[in-house]
Amino acid sequence: MEDLVHHADDREVWLNLRDRFPHPYTDADARDWIRAAAGQRPVQSFAIEVEGRAGGGIGVHPMVDVHRRTAEIGYWLGKEFWNRGIATEAVRATAEYAFPAFDLARLEALVYEWNPASARVLEKAGFQLEARLRRAITKDGRTIDALLYSMVR
Repeated sequence: MEDLVHHADDREVWLNLRDRFPHPYTDADARDWIRAAAGQRPVQSFAIEVEGRAGGGIGVHPMVDVHRRTAEIGYWLGKEFWNRGIATEAVRATAEYAFPAFDLARLEALVYEWNPASARVLEKAGFQLEARLRRAITKDGRTIDALLYSMVR
């Protein structure tokens, strides 16, 4: 848990995530996330293990109603592990798991315009850019564009 908190409690990581991801990130936040993940069936949230340590997280969030065969994938990785292909590998593995586990036709991800590294992760994992959603995200006091990526089966 200490590794999880260490990597998650980073403003540069938080800047690329939804506001529901806490900052600062505390031991209590890590315990809550682990407890919630442990109760999921099928599992939706995973730690990204790097060198035997929790270095990040990845999750699949199924949609409902007419979007029931679509899920959003989201991920984060501690800064010391950036630019090593780890996130790409985690996205590929999670996509392979998610399509049959949730009977999906589509996985999608939103990338904030200021995060081209995340766009590269998705592209290398086989996702395609579908759209630029203009002024769709407000984060840290700024309203910016989001890039919508998808993978279909």
